[in-house]
Amino acid sequence: MAGVHFSFDNFKQLLLLNIGVAERLDENRAESFTLLYCDFSSVSKDVIDMSLSQVLRNSDSITNSDGNYFFVLPYTDTYGSGIVKKMFSDFFAKDINSSSVVYPKDGETPKNLLEELQNIVSANYDNDLICLNTFTTAK
Repeated sequence: MAGVHFSFDNFKQLLLLNIGVAERLDENRAESFTLLYCDFSSVSKDVIDMSLSQVLRNSDSITNSDGNYFFVLPYTDTYGSGIVKKMFSDFFAKDINSSSVVYPKDGETPKNLLEELQNIVSANYDNDLICLNTFTTAK
């Protein structure tokens, strides 16, 4: 499978790792990575697994809470995450709900990024991403 799957419990640490790598390697603080959310709740697990192996790169990271999938896409900007979203939509032969945030433009901490993602998804879809509350309400 392309991409590395992480436990949802480790989501905050995954973001911290990517922030740390970005700070170390990206002196101009460009769009260092994109966090892409996709709603795969209407797709079977087998089809999701096949799509992950065909769409993602080995450097991409995956975590999920039920049908809510989150992808950390290193050195990928908003445009690039749109291409990934389209690849998933093409693979499933249907449009999927998705949104993305970019580090550092949309937030400089895991909490900031996840809050912004929650706000965007809540405004655009009937999903408040309550699965992220563990990370956004903690101090």
